[in-house]
Amino acid sequence: MKVIGLAGWSGAGKTTLLTRAIPLLNAQGVRVSVVKHAHHKFDVDVPGKDSWRHREAGAQEVLVSSGTRWALMHELRGAPEPGLDDLLAKMSPVDLVVVEGYKAGPHRRIEVHRAANGKPLLFPEDAGIVGIAADVAVETALPWVHLDDIAAIATLLLQSARPPAASSHAGR
Repeated sequence: MKVIGLAGWSGAGKTTLLTRAIPLLNAQGVRVSVVKHAHHKFDVDVPGKDSWRHREAGAQEVLVSSGTRWALMHELRGAPEPGLDDLLAKMSPVDLVVVEGYKAGPHRRIEVHRAANGKPLLFPEDAGIVGIAADVAVETALPWVHLDDIAAIATLLLQSARPPAASSHAGR
């Protein structure tokens, strides 16, 4: 299993880029999973449904299963948020895990940049950036691809990914 992150300001198009790249990677035989970090309280369940009621009642974990999918929700109940490595260890093995968020983590990241956002690049201040996907040319020695070139983005994701233990910033 290899890991690569996507980093960028809100509105840069990280999720759109990823939802366009996943089908292409799947078509190439690459099994992809995603870890999405949320900075706020969120729900994957509908308030009022049984699983939501179980969790709200104090259950530590709630697993919901059907003939289509299953989801495991684990409530921290005041415990510290687990690190990315801890979360990756809980995942089923795949070829590639793309991490959206965890900007300060030790994993390598591709910056997603949209000029219309009016925000500065995270690169070069972020030492974890190993490539850039942007809608404008970026002067850098790092690999750069256009946001609309999904084939190039898929290649960049695969080439930049590293196993979790080797995904630190060292050796860009």
